[in-house]
Amino acid sequence: MATSSDDMNKDLTFRKYEEGDTQYDDWTDQIFKEDTSYKCPTYVHRTPPCQGSCPSGEDIRGWLDIVRGIEKPVGDMTWQEYAFRRSTDANPFPSIMGRVCPAPCQDGCNRNQVEDFVGINSVEQFIGDTALENKYTFAEVPAFTGKKVAIIGGGPAGLAGAYQLRRLGHGSTIFDNHDELGGFMRYGIPGYRTPRDVLDGEIQRILDLGDIEVKTNTKVGVDVTVEELEKEYDAVLWALGTHSGKIAPVPGGDAPNSISGIDFLAAFNEGRLQAVTGNIVVIGGGDTSIDVASVARRLGAITNINEKDRPENIVLGHTAHDVASTAAREGANVTLTSLFPVENMTAAEHEVHDAQHEGVNILGSVMPVEAIKDADGRVSVVKYAKCEMDGNRPTPVEGTEFEVECDLLVSAIGQSGALEDLGVDNGHGFIDADKNYGVPGKPGHFVAGDIVRPHLLTTAIGQASIAADSINTYLNQGEMGKRPKVDVHHYNLLQKLQDTGLEPTQYEADETDQRGTDAESYAVHNYEDRSGNEIIKSTQLFLGHFEFEDRNLRKDIPVDPENIIGSFRERMEGLSEEMAQAEAGRCMSCGMCFECDNCVIFCPQEAVKRTPKDQSTTGRYVYTDYDRCIGCHICADVCPTGYIDMGMGE
Repeated sequence: MATSSDDMNKDLTFRKYEEGDTQYDDWTDQIFKEDTSYKCPTYVHRTPPCQGSCPSGEDIRGWLDIVRGIEKPVGDMTWQEYAFRRSTDANPFPSIMGRVCPAPCQDGCNRNQVEDFVGINSVEQFIGDTALENKYTFAEVPAFTGKKVAIIGGGPAGLAGAYQLRRLGHGSTIFDNHDELGGFMRYGIPGYRTPRDVLDGEIQRILDLGDIEVKTNTKVGVDVTVEELEKEYDAVLWALGTHSGKIAPVPGGDAPNSISGIDFLAAFNEGRLQAVTGNIVVIGGGDTSIDVASVARRLGAITNINEKDRPENIVLGHTAHDVASTAAREGANVTLTSLFPVENMTAAEHEVHDAQHEGVNILGSVMPVEAIKDADGRVSVVKYAKCEMDGNRPTPVEGTEFEVECDLLVSAIGQSGALEDLGVDNGHGFIDADKNYGVPGKPGHFVAGDIVRPHLLTTAIGQASIAADSINTYLNQGEMGKRPKVDVHHYNLLQKLQDTGLEPTQYEADETDQRGTDAESYAVHNYEDRSGNEIIKSTQLFLGHFEFEDRNLRKDIPVDPENIIGSFRERMEGLSEEMAQAEAGRCMSCGMCFECDNCVIFCPQEAVKRTPKDQSTTGRYVYTDYDRCIGCHICADVCPTGYIDMGMGE
């Protein structure tokens, strides 16, 4: 029995240390004794770095495990449809994302520590294309709550917002000032990268959920006021994108033939721009500048040009090209320039290589100094200098100036939103957002996408998902809670147990000893979910388990420079089913059991055992008999995925 404080003070016999205790104990020495410890294994779910790197927070490991055959579908659903359902839990555009997303998930992939990343976007394209081919639909949505949200903008953020809101039971009306929905996916990216039949199919699948109304050719602030939306709808989601581009910020950059990349691509994607002229100079270095340069090469140049047919007049909406007048075209000379070295450009590496192969001349580490005008006031020459970067600020190198002839100057150097008189502009052409993607100071108003900060399509989709959650909380008059540290769509073991009929039984209190639950069915045993707080590192894996495996690559279909004019077909061929499964099989399933049996095979005490098949599911493939476990930690050492921790007993 512990000595009371009264007895300590009265008898003065209490001593914290025994005679001869002169050093602090080392807890590690106490825990580990030879090859045993006081700890036993527990199973810990963490977020893999691919998912932690994905701005839309897709459960990438989950749908890769479905494609490879580790996680089985429920009921009579095919694995192809099950993978589609899991993939689109976070992102309703698998076909489009699989084609154009620069895949930051692949940069984070732990497989890079073995040989090369898993081709995540290629498997995602397979999932999306298979879904369209087989006309898969989303899971049944809840009954309509009667609450409706005005969504301003029908691009990736607006459509994803409508999708996630409908899954929560709420309806919406999408207001867009274009002829068709799609936003930057349709009007900012050329069709050979986002095939229009694919885009249309993925958009229609969202609209088919019902209670999503669409009003195109409708501009908020002109055709309908913000005040009217506030009266008619229960909340507002701003997702109107950034469709105002910047022109070259150099002397002479205000010339009539100096335009933005945003306007150039919009004119092309709307079908108005069908040719260019002479020498095209593109300032940029990102994906938009690559698209401008590649489109210009494909359009080709017309030499005998009428004033009305000049590209800048087409782009600015003064006229439109006649197909007959642009029939006789030849290759356009396209030069793309970047402040950064070519290998450090922000554009996707394969897009840069494709553009170079197609005949685009790319110059790195150069900066425009002046746009020199001719007698008509048009840019005829762009003066450049080599530059050095101090962070993101370029400094020209004296004595390195050179000139590039120019008939059309296109700048892809930034963009902003058209927010005049809407009451949400932060003064810089964007809308501020709080941590829950609410608009500060405007209750009931939320925001997502490029209008917050221009970034990737997948970023806009991820923000829309969070905004939809926040809108749901607002509509239900709840309090905005703190978002998880790792804010993604996590695998839910309890949901999986429920789906497979293995959910815990109802807890019934009785007079027996309830301190231990290991033999009871009302609890999920020896499992800890840290996925909301931890991303698992490669150092926590047993990398020696994984053999070298080449990636299964999509087939490139390059376009040669001499055949580039008028070639708007896709530049790559998707994976076959066999290749998609093989590539998914390269996933190391970081942070989740993938049923390799290492822990069962190597346990010297036969304490780690397979869960009976009628009780087994993903994440519950093995269990530990703690009566036999001696804490040798071999199971944790040989677990390839880092799913086992020696944590029981702490």
